[in-house]
Amino acid sequence: MAVGREILKKIGSVENTQKITSAMQLVAASKMRRTQERMNEGRPYTRRIRQVIGHLANSNPEYKHVYMTEREVTRLGYIVVSTDKGLCGGLNSNMFRELVRTMAEWNGKGVEIDLMLVGNKAAAFFRAFGGNVVAALNEVGEQPVLEDLIGGVKVMLDSYSDGRIDRLDIISNDFVNTMTQRPTIRQLLPLDASDDAAMQHRWDYLYEPDARELIEGLVTRYIEAQVYHTVIENTACEQAAKMIAMKSATENAEELIGELTLIYNNARQAAITQEIAEIVGGAAAV
Repeated sequence: MAVGREILKKIGSVENTQKITSAMQLVAASKMRRTQERMNEGRPYTRRIRQVIGHLANSNPEYKHVYMTEREVTRLGYIVVSTDKGLCGGLNSNMFRELVRTMAEWNGKGVEIDLMLVGNKAAAFFRAFGGNVVAALNEVGEQPVLEDLIGGVKVMLDSYSDGRIDRLDIISNDFVNTMTQRPTIRQLLPLDASDDAAMQHRWDYLYEPDARELIEGLVTRYIEAQVYHTVIENTACEQAAKMIAMKSATENAEELIGELTLIYNNARQAAITQEIAEIVGGAAAV
């Protein structure tokens, strides 16, 4: 029964694929938990430094950093955070779709765009799509290190300080929960004033020894912390999306195995019926 052998071969192939996707689901779940722990550990620092920056933006400091100065946007910078690997459903494609839509809106206003890319998928996308890429960081890995990101971030900060760009945004995926990851664009520069009603009054810190030196160091650390935490969160999104995608693939394989088994049983039953009919026919002829 040649047809039956072909079906059994296909069932074996799907079962092997199912084992792989099931193992990848478990690995992604384990990595997601570890990445979530790193993400949660960094949130208190990120939240606190964001609060301090919000205070500074609301204050009347004796030294006003260039990062705090609003200006007309004629050129915009984007830091695009993607994954290094695929097999994570529509995580990257949904983010790129949102980014392309937003870029089209800015281009419609006559604004030019510079791009700093994080992750292999962003590099591959913009090689095909086009765009003015001024910096790219590939192979960031599943455990990104701040030192690996600083160089690319500095390119964009220098562009803002020198007036080559007038605004800097970052786009990545926000980790809502295991089932939901949302592409989000946030403004990094110029620094946003705090929207906390309690911080709307005008005041300033006392700086020791020098306001310029302290504020420059603080705002630079703030941007680096924001980018680093964003990359960590995007990694958690990647593992969550990969876990869901592999779970779906495993369930689809199980369903396909059931359908192929039913087809095999029907084919086997038809072959047996045909053999019985041939035997009966032969006996009657004798």
